[in-house]
Amino acid sequence: MPDLHSIADRLELIDLIGRIAQLADSGTPEDYLDCFTEDAVWDLTNAAGLPMDVQTIRGRAALLAGVHERRDAGVQGPGTHTRHDVSSIVIEVDGDRARARSYFRYYRKTDAVPELVAMGAYVDAFTLTPEGWRLQRRIISRD
Repeated sequence: MPDLHSIADRLELIDLIGRIAQLADSGTPEDYLDCFTEDAVWDLTNAAGLPMDVQTIRGRAALLAGVHERRDAGVQGPGTHTRHDVSSIVIEVDGDRARARSYFRYYRKTDAVPELVAMGAYVDAFTLTPEGWRLQRRIISRD
């Protein structure tokens, strides 16, 4: 049975996963980036159906450029009527490191009849920093 510290870590990690999804759709780029480590990696392995290419982004500066690119393309951000929905989260905590696997669904046109554009899995690696848990690597797959 997990101890109370492990349970608190898991709750913080679930909150972080949800916060990243919500900030992608409606938050500021700065708040979104605060969820990631300085050396974070965002790895999109399959972009079928999305208006973007398979790509690997490394570091906060590149993540910020990617956020602006996706917002300019209307893929995410305030006013785009998109929604990232995350569920079935399974987390493993090992000291100051953690891993999670979750399912995602990405919708557009949420202001009318929502359109499911993509679904798949996130495989995440987290690091505990002095500011709390931060996402260090996210692999986004359509598997």
